[in-house]
Amino acid sequence: MTDSAALLASIPTGLWIDGAFVDAADGGTFAVHDPATGDVLARVADAGEKDALRALDSAVAVQDEWATTAPRTRSMILRAAWEAVIERTEDLALLMTLEMGKALPESRGEVTYGAEFLRWFSEEAVRIQGRYTQSPSGAGRILVTKVPVGPVLAVTPWNFPLAMGTRKIGPALAAGCTVLVKPAEDTPLTMLLLAEIMAGAGLPAGVLSVLPASNAPAVTEPLLADERLRKVTFTGSTRVGKILIEQSARNVLRTSMELGGNAPFVVFDDADIDAAVDGAMAAKMRNGGEACTAANRLIVAESVREEFTEKLTARIAALTVGPGSSDGTNVGPLVNEKQRNNVRSLVDDAVAAGARVRTGGHVIDGPGWFFEPTVLDEVPASARIVREEIFGPVAAITSFVAEQDAVDAANDTEYGLAAYIYTRDLDRALRVSDKIASGMVGVNRGVVSDVAAPFGGVKQSGLGSEGGTEGIDEYLDTKYVAFQ
Repeated sequence: MTDSAALLASIPTGLWIDGAFVDAADGGTFAVHDPATGDVLARVADAGEKDALRALDSAVAVQDEWATTAPRTRSMILRAAWEAVIERTEDLALLMTLEMGKALPESRGEVTYGAEFLRWFSEEAVRIQGRYTQSPSGAGRILVTKVPVGPVLAVTPWNFPLAMGTRKIGPALAAGCTVLVKPAEDTPLTMLLLAEIMAGAGLPAGVLSVLPASNAPAVTEPLLADERLRKVTFTGSTRVGKILIEQSARNVLRTSMELGGNAPFVVFDDADIDAAVDGAMAAKMRNGGEACTAANRLIVAESVREEFTEKLTARIAALTVGPGSSDGTNVGPLVNEKQRNNVRSLVDDAVAAGARVRTGGHVIDGPGWFFEPTVLDEVPASARIVREEIFGPVAAITSFVAEQDAVDAANDTEYGLAAYIYTRDLDRALRVSDKIASGMVGVNRGVVSDVAAPFGGVKQSGLGSEGGTEGIDEYLDTKYVAFQ
């Protein structure tokens, strides 16, 4: 296993601008903490307006050259980056565990998943297509091409420090766009290491910048106000997404927004209950529950509710909580104290409203920011936990009788990112999938994320799609050339 101290000593902590690690213009830094202990892991350069505009200057200077770089060359750089990330799996996994808290096996899985976006979009880089056809009137010819949008600002979250970056960086670079990444304040180290890896894979200076910052608006606002920036892509809360959409409107920027979720997990009375419990464990407990696709509301047919609840409770009660880097840990700490306190507040509110605690329900004494894996049932509709994203290891169970009641409950939210259905009836699966207002639906499976599939939501869960063949289109403009 990689030694933590040696790894941290080797990780760059400067801003990545124009192919080099540099100090912030004002010399400022901020601390990155280990959520398992609260200790400071490193101090990282703290970007501000001057740094953001310097990075944009660098991106703009090389945008035309990168856009006209042969697609095969862009493809080969991304492929080399995929190989390099896979070679550094243990380093990247441990680093994510140290700064974000997830269990080490989960981090290794994220490296594989995150790296795959580099490989997938290395293949898509050479498949950007247009069309050439005769006008129906016969009066001319229609040439349609796809061109890079231009410099992109990518704002990434803390819960998947690598994959949420590569899911944006991969298609942007494949399309011929330069990219400025503002990683989450809690987890900047993984993205800084990725920048170093990308440079080693042959990515030219200026094409990628990484701007850690303790004050996100100090970086994002001057960039969004600069007409040279042409796109913003964001993964995070709906509240922040709305702010970025509003700010992006000033210069009519292209936007991709992957925002909040409130995923229903519906178990019908004809479901394979053991399979549904397996799926619920994946959908609820993946990443310690800190995932936008996490099952937020487990909506279970009344006739099988107790059987499902008993089996799920036994599984969740058996999970081992501890530092993510420790052997045998299933659930690590929450990312910070604020997140842990929010989970506690949601659980306390649900219990006060009448929910029953089947296991867990409490903060675990520190050091670190831990919360017991928890199952609540008989959760009333008035509880905040039904409306708000939990983002923690808490399963909230409600019940239904009629199919339409399940559909209505699933859709009773302003969000529409992911949903899950368990049933043996194919007609029902198709029928309910059509009725649920969600960008993604998992049928008899608890994990829907797939590099080759479009990832995105409807309603207040976002705009656009990431991944799949659709993902690269978010970074391309359509140009029509009319010939006589």
